[in-house]
Amino acid sequence: MNLIPPATEENSPYIQLLIIASYALIGLIIGSLLSIAVLYGMYGAEVFHNTEALTGGDPAFATGLKLSQLLTTVITFIAPPILLARAEKTRLTNFYEFKRPSASLLFLVLLIMVCSAPFVEWVGLVNQKMVLPGFLKPMESWMRGKEDEAMKMTILLLNIRNIGDFIINLIIIGLLPGIGEELLFRGAVQRSFYRMYHNPHVAIWFSAFIFSAIHLQFFGFFPRMFLGAMFGYIYLWTGSLWYAMFAHFLNNGYAVCQAWYLQLHHIPLDKADNTSNFPWYGYIISLILSIFLLKYLKDKTHHHHGEQLD
Repeated sequence: MNLIPPATEENSPYIQLLIIASYALIGLIIGSLLSIAVLYGMYGAEVFHNTEALTGGDPAFATGLKLSQLLTTVITFIAPPILLARAEKTRLTNFYEFKRPSASLLFLVLLIMVCSAPFVEWVGLVNQKMVLPGFLKPMESWMRGKEDEAMKMTILLLNIRNIGDFIINLIIIGLLPGIGEELLFRGAVQRSFYRMYHNPHVAIWFSAFIFSAIHLQFFGFFPRMFLGAMFGYIYLWTGSLWYAMFAHFLNNGYAVCQAWYLQLHHIPLDKADNTSNFPWYGYIISLILSIFLLKYLKDKTHHHHGEQLD
């Protein structure tokens, strides 16, 4: 992450956050309108009179929803940080730090993602069992409803019938969100929070909180926030957004590969996240290995900008 004051004068971080939020909101509106146009063009006006089928996982709308997902990702997540860099009259590669990645560090990031996966799974299982106090039961019911709706949409998007679907899902669900969400949350938002508070840890966790909250999936909030923070530290210590994007792609790409495996073995996708795949000590080993590898990543890159890592 760029922790060195820029050579040219920039807008204040508050203005930058306002700009990026405005761009993202405009992008969301434009992306939604384009998605509506795509769905209308593909399915006609009838699709809007049957919204339950559209949001309920009807396979007939899978192609349209994937195109909608693509448009939303590009316009809401990828375009705003690019426009912010242009507004600051700075090259994108300099503004967000796109130093050429090394094979050894990419492999280390791969190891981190593999070793942390069981612990992230455990955090997710605990999060799914979250129960709110009695007086908040109406809110919990609403949250469960939104979670079920999101699950149906996710299952529909992850539906794979052939190798073509698999490649398309890797692009739409794995690659593009890995690029766009890291540009927006680690590149633009985390960068602005650091300039605001001059504390990388505050910047990373604030950004991770927003990153998770924006998904509106309450019973997956904590594992997503944990992942967001891990991506943030990878960006901080490596000084290159490529590694955070690679880590994000690995996480999402694993979900696509897992979905294909489950479908090949006729296992319902909605059962995949509700069962434990490891014994209790496996999660402890996962946590210990993750901490060790993250510490090794920090030490390995320390000589590049070690004075900025405290």
